[in-house]
Amino acid sequence: MTDLQSGSDGVAVPDFYHYAKAPLATVQHQGDFLELAWPDGQRLRCHRYWLRENAMGVGGIDPATREGLLDPGELTEAMVMASVELTDVGDLSILWQPDGQRCVYHGGWLRHIAEGQHLPQSWLPRPRPWRAETRTGPPQRVALPVLEDDDALCDVLNDLIETGVCVLEQAPTELGFLNRLAARIGPIRDSNFGALWDVRADVTLAGDATTNSTANTGFRLGPHTDLPTREVPPGYQFLHCLVNEADGGESTLTDGAALVEALRDNFPADFELLTTRRWIFFNRGPGIDHRWSAPIIDRDCGDGLLPTLRAFYPVRAFPDMPDSDVAAAYEALRRFHLLADDPQFELTFRLGPGDIMCFDNRRVLHGRKAFSGSGQRHLQGIYIDRDEILSRARALNRARAG
Repeated sequence: MTDLQSGSDGVAVPDFYHYAKAPLATVQHQGDFLELAWPDGQRLRCHRYWLRENAMGVGGIDPATREGLLDPGELTEAMVMASVELTDVGDLSILWQPDGQRCVYHGGWLRHIAEGQHLPQSWLPRPRPWRAETRTGPPQRVALPVLEDDDALCDVLNDLIETGVCVLEQAPTELGFLNRLAARIGPIRDSNFGALWDVRADVTLAGDATTNSTANTGFRLGPHTDLPTREVPPGYQFLHCLVNEADGGESTLTDGAALVEALRDNFPADFELLTTRRWIFFNRGPGIDHRWSAPIIDRDCGDGLLPTLRAFYPVRAFPDMPDSDVAAAYEALRRFHLLADDPQFELTFRLGPGDIMCFDNRRVLHGRKAFSGSGQRHLQGIYIDRDEILSRARALNRARAG
């Protein structure tokens, strides 16, 4: 359960989750630290300043917002734990001096920290790299239940975190449907393309030069990630197919996590160049000038588990490295894109009306085969930051666990 104000025994906790009882067995005072132990041998070591910051309602954690109030400049050597003991139900009790405040810390809340459930990767599935030989297609879910059923939404978000992709099927082909879907997850990430944007091409109008994006043409788009021109590119992308009458135009997906593994293991010299030599990415457009310099495999813009891939060649504009490295960097870049488009890594499939392709834009490279003939092809898209996907997934997985 979520959004409760205290632990199971009525002791307030520094967040909005409910914690079952987890009585402590012993506590030992060791200088600036307390060594906590539970009957099963689980242990936790806590510094006094951290404990004082997390004291509920006595100048540490605000009971209303559950945010910290103690300015680090106020931490002094005078703050000491005058006495430390366990309550009758096994919670931690500390008498602080010089202010004489007694604070109680819920054993279940302390236990969740000892078990690592406070870490960013907690309550989330671990990313699993995949290749075409291990997946015949992306995970598929029915779209409409996601609008009402938290379990259905949780399954989709877990797919997106674990494999980087999920296709929602049987969605209505109504304009703006993605706004309803996003409302179940979190705020849309706006960009120079707008909050809700169109990928539209009418093959009968080939040669029309009014578009400002290669996405709105019938040209092939090789495996890429969107908006590497930003300091932090959008985390996830949702593409809703409304009409697909043109010949060709099959979608492609390559798992960048598997690609990075292959480069690191089999082509270490290329991997070193791709992770250290920088390129300038530049949005060309009237009235806009987005630029960023970073490697193709950007390990400084990631979550510790996966790097961010910056791999959109239409906006990769200039080498940002010594001249002596440029030739080798181009060879590494060529290797990267050849592997990304290799059948061992790449899934190819056709989106039909009502399909929504959802994927991690910083992990999964997406592309499109060229299309021709006659007919329209119209998709709508939105971006949602990775933070929103992970936050919603944590809350839903935690609620599912009870």
